Amino acid sequence: MMDFFECDLLQELNEVSIVFRIFLAMILGGALGLERGRKNRPAGFRTYILVCLGAAVVMMTNQYIFLKYGASDPTRLGAQVISGIGFLGAGTIILTGRNQIKGITTAACLWTAACCGLAIGVGFYFGAIAVGLAVVFVLTALHKIDIWVKRHSKYIELYIEYNSKECPFSDFIQYAREQKLEIENLQITKEDFYVSKKEKKGVSYTLTVISDKKRNHAEIIELLSQAKGIWYIEELQ
Repeated sequence: MMDFFECDLLQELNEVSIVFRIFLAMILGGALGLERGRKNRPAGFRTYILVCLGAAVVMMTNQYIFLKYGASDPTRLGAQVISGIGFLGAGTIILTGRNQIKGITTAACLWTAACCGLAIGVGFYFGAIAVGLAVVFVLTALHKIDIWVKRHSKYIELYIEYNSKECPFSDFIQYAREQKLEIENLQITKEDFYVSKKEKKGVSYTLTVISDKKRNHAEIIELLSQAKGIWYIEELQ
């Protein structure tokens, strides 16, 4: 396989290698984007293809300038892509109303797709394909491991809506301690809101709950949901 990618026809900048690089950038970018698209992330199938294609054409243009004029640094334009792709990645990172940060994995994938595009554009086909397959493996196979680790962690991030009129929040903290649970990183996300139909004054919080031993997160949520004053509780992913 290495001999195929290292052949002069594909390494030189010609009509065949240009078409091959464009095709490979579309395939590799699309493969990375499919996984994000299936999970309805901000950047999906077409976005990844465009990022990978753009990075590839930048490197081909850089190679063309170097071959034609001989005065250009063959890595200069590629360096600008690596630093410049950050603006697109930053646009996929959002802070939700419940203080959740989402989109970091998508941003990292966009940056990696751009790097794969640079590798394709300069003719480093094997490296681009190997990294592309590794990224797909990380996003799919290792995602299940990531979920398992989070679900079995002693730490759990929660969002709760609490009836502050019925009882002070200190009662909830005391209840949690009685269940061998500690509260950390307590933040008020919304004060003085009203639940429809009930019309009761409440406060919403985000907090970290630490268990003294490993417990199933569903068990912890079920336990805390029985506390007096709790209207709503869910785990933040």
